[in-house]
Amino acid sequence: MSVINTPNGYRLDNSGKRVVVDPVTRIEGHMRCEVNLDENNVIVNAVSTGTMWRGLEVILRGRDPRDAWAFVERICGVCTGCHALTSVRAVEDALDIKIPPNAHLIREMMAKTLQVHDHVVHFYHLHALDWVNPVNALKADPKATSSLQAVVSPHHPMSSPGYFRDVQTRIKRFIESGQLGPFKNGYWDNPAYKLSPEADLMAVAHYLEALDLQKEFVKLHTVFGGKNPHPNYLVGGVPCAINMDGDMSAGAPLNMERLNFVFARIQEMVDFNKNVYVPDVIAIASFYKKQLWGGGLGALSVMDYGAYPKVNYDKSTDQLPGGVILNGNWDEIYPVDPRDPEQVQEFVDHAWYSYPDETKGLHPWDGITEPNYKLGPNAKGTSTNIEELDEEAKYSWIKAPRWKGHAVEVGPLSRYTLAYAHGVDYVVEQVNRSLAGFNQLAGTNLDAKTALNSTIGRTLARALESEYCGDMMVDDWNELISNIKNGDTSTANMDKWDPSTWPKEAKGVGTTAAPRGALGHWIRIKDGKIENYQCVVPTTWNGSPRDPAGNIGAFEASLMGTPVERADEPVEILRNLHSFDPCLACSTHVMSEDGEELANVKVR
Repeated sequence: MSVINTPNGYRLDNSGKRVVVDPVTRIEGHMRCEVNLDENNVIVNAVSTGTMWRGLEVILRGRDPRDAWAFVERICGVCTGCHALTSVRAVEDALDIKIPPNAHLIREMMAKTLQVHDHVVHFYHLHALDWVNPVNALKADPKATSSLQAVVSPHHPMSSPGYFRDVQTRIKRFIESGQLGPFKNGYWDNPAYKLSPEADLMAVAHYLEALDLQKEFVKLHTVFGGKNPHPNYLVGGVPCAINMDGDMSAGAPLNMERLNFVFARIQEMVDFNKNVYVPDVIAIASFYKKQLWGGGLGALSVMDYGAYPKVNYDKSTDQLPGGVILNGNWDEIYPVDPRDPEQVQEFVDHAWYSYPDETKGLHPWDGITEPNYKLGPNAKGTSTNIEELDEEAKYSWIKAPRWKGHAVEVGPLSRYTLAYAHGVDYVVEQVNRSLAGFNQLAGTNLDAKTALNSTIGRTLARALESEYCGDMMVDDWNELISNIKNGDTSTANMDKWDPSTWPKEAKGVGTTAAPRGALGHWIRIKDGKIENYQCVVPTTWNGSPRDPAGNIGAFEASLMGTPVERADEPVEILRNLHSFDPCLACSTHVMSEDGEELANVKVR
């Protein structure tokens, strides 16, 4: 390849030093990344690879569509619930099933709980160590750390010098034990880490607090869905009844005691978002004010189907409106229609799948998931021990989704870019307030587009969405209580549960604002069984390989132009990729290392 110019504006040069990161850790699934560095250690070529095949679309063929949610929910153990919600929405769309308002509100609270839980876990436990140096925290002055927190998050109750001294002692004992766990193999002497010792100590303290709280948040799933991970869902509504006069022994999981318990968990999320999570991201970002790289397609070419509908999944009531922005033009927002075969298409000319004509993309209703694993002629190594991939050939288990042929980024940053451009008041206020705080701490004067189009902006958008979801859940809970007080206790519509009421053939689509971005499931039903099922997930969009036109996806674009302090300690690569919260388990479509068939499942 040497040097090529891509249609979406990137100049790729694979003649420089090749750096391979395999696996990329602290994500869900299996991922490999290869980059080329120029003489200044700046990334000039990027190759992002999903290294496993999922195959659930194949498993679902011939099954009862009412059971699909239970299978697709197992795609991932982190974004638990969003695939089930999207699946039941797709089936309900195909069969024209309207769910009761209470079911909609309960589903929304479950979905928003997932957002908060996933975003908090992502930042503190998967992404923070790209910015925070726990070893450096041992040098901190606990009194100065307490003073710092008084500036950053003055309403957080755990902020005394004694508290931070105790945390510092715990860190010291942990490190001296030699059992470093999540801190093992870190690049702790790398100059790419910029926080002061006090900021590091504050962030590690909140890392530990988040560990305790995240298990409390998901208890909402156990109340409404019976368990977590993988709470229960139901085509037609939710699998929990309301009986305000009964107790738990009467068999009704929802009474006032349970609903008050839910509200207490929601309030915990609201408080942590406002007092800890959002202030931490702004404060940490201010130390990296000179490193506003990694935006790629973010805030410039973005897409979302729309998020958080208020009434019965009516897209006209989305609180975060969807759309597409291309090439940074925030003044023109294109509408998105997941049913349109010319809009959402998946390509496989650089993915390990086969199409009859690989120059053309397929809409998910017509999607084909046929594995075809083979390395390109210029790859180095073997099929079971790859040394270097050939990006001119097939190089990933991830397909390449495109919107009308355009590579776009999806995720919280995309939702927030669209909402800001649409003028959603809550989002505009959030972004402007956060940006003012960042500019004050960093001594900068950045506008929204400049700040958001970066790895830092992508991380901030995730925190702001978590804050918004917490606030929206308060409204959802109040509306549910109001419905119950008015005598409405319905949580399911079973009018079309019997397959004899279904048409001979039907097709539907469900979309959801998953934690990592725009999620869509497409289903075809024939004679009461699933004829075809396709999932196009956020990491498929973001982690896609190149398409027939040569466009690169969001992961690869975010890496371009990123400077690396040390080629053998590429923490900057991890920062960029982790900011997307990649879920390769969702995006890749299980084979043995030699590619032979492992199982043959027949459905009767």
